Amino acid sequence: MAKRDYYETLGVSKGAKASDIKKAYRKLALKYHPDKNPDDASAEEKFKEAAEAYEVLSDDTKRQQYDRFGHDGMRGGPGGFGGGSMNMDDIFSQFGDIFGGAFGGGGGGGGGRRRRMKGANLRIKVKLSLEEVAEGIQKKVKVFKQVQAPGVEHSDCTTCHGTGQVRRVTNTILGQMQTASTCSVCHGTGQSITRKPSGTDEMGMKREEAVVTLEIPAGVEDGMQLSVRGEGNGAPLGGVPGDLIVMVEVLPHETFQRNGKNLHHDHYMSFVDAALGSSVEVPLLGGKAKIKVDAGTQSGRIVRLRGKGLPSVDSYGNGDLLINLNVWTPKSLTKDERQALEALRDSANFQPDLDHEERGFFDKVRDMFS
Repeated sequence: MAKRDYYETLGVSKGAKASDIKKAYRKLALKYHPDKNPDDASAEEKFKEAAEAYEVLSDDTKRQQYDRFGHDGMRGGPGGFGGGSMNMDDIFSQFGDIFGGAFGGGGGGGGGRRRRMKGANLRIKVKLSLEEVAEGIQKKVKVFKQVQAPGVEHSDCTTCHGTGQVRRVTNTILGQMQTASTCSVCHGTGQSITRKPSGTDEMGMKREEAVVTLEIPAGVEDGMQLSVRGEGNGAPLGGVPGDLIVMVEVLPHETFQRNGKNLHHDHYMSFVDAALGSSVEVPLLGGKAKIKVDAGTQSGRIVRLRGKGLPSVDSYGNGDLLINLNVWTPKSLTKDERQALEALRDSANFQPDLDHEERGFFDKVRDMFS
């Protein structure tokens, strides 16, 4: 298969300056680096091609010979380098200044590093009352999770000899090139289980019950997810445990409706109290309060009690309690009550004010905060 032109490989013109060649190579090397593209043979091949092109074009002597004879001038002999041996370590060592430590320094760009396994996350749902949301709460919950059993013993993997990677050598025009991939036996941990107690899986893990203490802040909302680091499933071979993901479910309240950090309450009052005015008692979360109802109050009027709503989960203060006043119309009347109202039916004060336009509930709420 014909090799690509080195200038085309790096995406530069034949007259490109050394700084442009270096910049182009660095961009490709970072893009196709094996650490960023694990087990991607195509990316690895492009990484090698870029390294090979840079090896030639960054050297004035080799570049002149390539410009004159093309790839044929690179097949050994004076000025050539076809008889050498080149692996990933050579590439990273030679061009370490180009990578600038982006992949953890030399020595194969991170080759030989063991991989720590991580346990899976666990998910649970916690149901909260509105009172618990208002105060915040500490809850203890039971979860079943995977943990490493006591008595598990392990040693270095015999396949990768504890490095977590398996190296292979291929022959290229540059000579022998050495690459590394994650060990399929130990999955990059560099270790294997040599002894495990009965009742455990192949990695020495077992399922057991644990009690986890949750610190739930005030103001959480329905559907919100909280993460408790390290309280998920454990990982074998001293790996990193997963997290416990807590889904919050806020239970409906018999008295209040929630809208963010504001609370809404429908208060029903008699026609007499609305017409004459009154002082009425309304509920709070964890208490009661009295509000004044002015004479002539219309049904649908909203009274706002500042700061009597829910706290913000972001600690930006409390919301408000919005009292929606509704005038209750009696469904049945005595004879005397009916006669009294009939006497008032034609009174001018009992006729609707057609010039007064009543606004909807949410229009009033919006007006209060504008």
